Amino acid sequence: MNAATRPAARRVPACLLGGALAGCAVGPDFHRPAAPDVDRYTEDALPDATAAAGQGAVPDHTQRFIPGADVPGAWWALFRSPALTALVAEALRRNPTLQSQAAALRQAQETTLAQQGALLPTVSAQFSRDRQEASPAEAGVSAGGPISSTTYSVYDAQVNVSYTFDVWGQVRRSIEADRARAEQQRFTLEGAANMLAANVATTALTEASLAAQISAEQALVGAEEQLLRTVRSQFQLGGATGADVATQESQLANTQALVVPLQVQLVQARDQLAAYVGRTPARSSVPALALRDLTLPAVLPVSLPSRLVDQRPDIRAAEAQLHQASANIGVAIANRLPQFTLSAFAGQAPARLGEFFTPGNGIFAVLTQALAPVFQGGTLLHQQRAAVAAAQSAAASYRATVINAFQNVADVLTALQGDARALDANERAERAAARSLSLAQLQFGAGGVAYLSVLTAQTQYQNAVLGLIRAQAARYTDTVALFAALGGGWWNRQDLPPPPQNLLRSLLP
Repeated sequence: MNAATRPAARRVPACLLGGALAGCAVGPDFHRPAAPDVDRYTEDALPDATAAAGQGAVPDHTQRFIPGADVPGAWWALFRSPALTALVAEALRRNPTLQSQAAALRQAQETTLAQQGALLPTVSAQFSRDRQEASPAEAGVSAGGPISSTTYSVYDAQVNVSYTFDVWGQVRRSIEADRARAEQQRFTLEGAANMLAANVATTALTEASLAAQISAEQALVGAEEQLLRTVRSQFQLGGATGADVATQESQLANTQALVVPLQVQLVQARDQLAAYVGRTPARSSVPALALRDLTLPAVLPVSLPSRLVDQRPDIRAAEAQLHQASANIGVAIANRLPQFTLSAFAGQAPARLGEFFTPGNGIFAVLTQALAPVFQGGTLLHQQRAAVAAAQSAAASYRATVINAFQNVADVLTALQGDARALDANERAERAAARSLSLAQLQFGAGGVAYLSVLTAQTQYQNAVLGLIRAQAARYTDTVALFAALGGGWWNRQDLPPPPQNLLRSLLP
C-alpha cells in the first residue's frame, strides 16, 4: 500500500462504523451553482423608460422599467382585459398538456417516497400448510416391511425481517437523485404553465391584431370601391384612361385578396386558443379580443440578474438535473463497495393448528451477509465513469440554459425599447399617408393630378395602416415576452397540486 492510498484505507473502518450508525455517503455533495456575476442584462445600461410612443389616435404610452421589482403571479391581469384574464385562467385549469405534466410530477414525487422506504427494514409475514406423505424407503426400510408410509401436516407461521445497512449512502444518494428528479419535474411543470400563459396571451393578441388588420383592409376596400366609381366616372367624361380604370380594378382586387389570408390566420389563431383551453375548434367559444380593449402595462418589473437563476423554471429544472447527475455518481461509487445485510425470521412450525405457541415448535434464524463485487467485467467502473460524464454534460447544459435565459431577457428588453420608437414612427407615417391620400383623391377628382399619384398614395396608406396595427401588437406581445422571460411569477401563485403524503415521516418519531 503506497502513501497515497494509506489515508483512504484508514478511513474505511471509520466510515463503516459510522455508516452503521449515522451513515456515510460516498460521492460529491451537491452545491447550487453561483449566479452569474453581472449587474445588468444588456450591453448598454438599461434606460429608466422607453421612448414616448403615440401622439394621436394611439395613446401616449411610456413604459417604465423598475429594476428589482417582483413579477406578479397573474401578470396577464395587468392588461385589464377580463376576456384575456379568463382565457389564461381557463387554459391553466383545463390544458391537457399541463395536466399530463402535473401527473408526471405526482409520479416523480411518489417514486421518491417509495425509494425512502429502503431506509427502514422490510418486514413480511408468512403462513403456510404443508401436507406430506413420507415413504419408509426414505428411512432405508422396504415398503413391504413393518413400517408403512406416514402422512402428516406441518403448519408454518413466521415473521421475516431484513435490513441492508446503508453504509456507503447508496440508498440516500438514490433518494437524493429521485428527489432531484421530482424537483426537475416540478419546474418542468412550472415552465410549461409559464409558457402556456404566455402563448395564450400572445395568440390572443395575434387574434386581436389580425381582426384589426382585417377591419382596416375592409375599410380600404370600401374606399377603393368608391375611388373606382370615381375613376369610371372620370373615364366617361374623358378625364381618365381605360388603363386607369383597369389599374384601379386591379388595386381593388389585390386589396380584397389580402383579406383572405388574414381571415385564414384569424381562424387558425382561434383554433389554437381552443386547443390551449382543452377544447376542439367546434366547441371553442373563445371570446373575440380587440386591441382597443387592452391596456398596455405602464410599469415593467425587471428582476435583478442575481435573482433570475431562482425565477426561471428552465434554469431551476437544469439545476435539478445537475443535482440528480451528481447524486448518481454516489450511487455508482457505492455499487462498487461491499453491501452489508442482516436478515432474520422467527415463528412457529407445529404439526397441528392447535399447537401454535406451544413449547418446542418455535423456529428462528439470523443471517448476516457481506456481499462485495469481485469481478464484473469492468461494468461497475464504466458505470461510474458514465455517471461522471453525465454530470459533466448536465453542468454544461446548465451553463447553456443560464446563458440563453440572460440572452432572452436582454433581447426582450431591447425589443421593448425598439417597439416604442417603431410605434411612434408608424403612427407618424400613417397620419402623413392619410393626408397624402386625401389630397391626391381631391386633386384627382378636380383633374389636377394623374391617377398614378392616387395609386401611389393608396399603396402607401395601406402599408402604413397595417404597419401601425402590427407595431401596436408588437408592444403588447413583447411585454408578454418580458413577463415570461423573467419567470412568469410562478412563486406568487399556488397552482401546483399538493404533494403526496409522506408515510415514512409518519412512521418515524
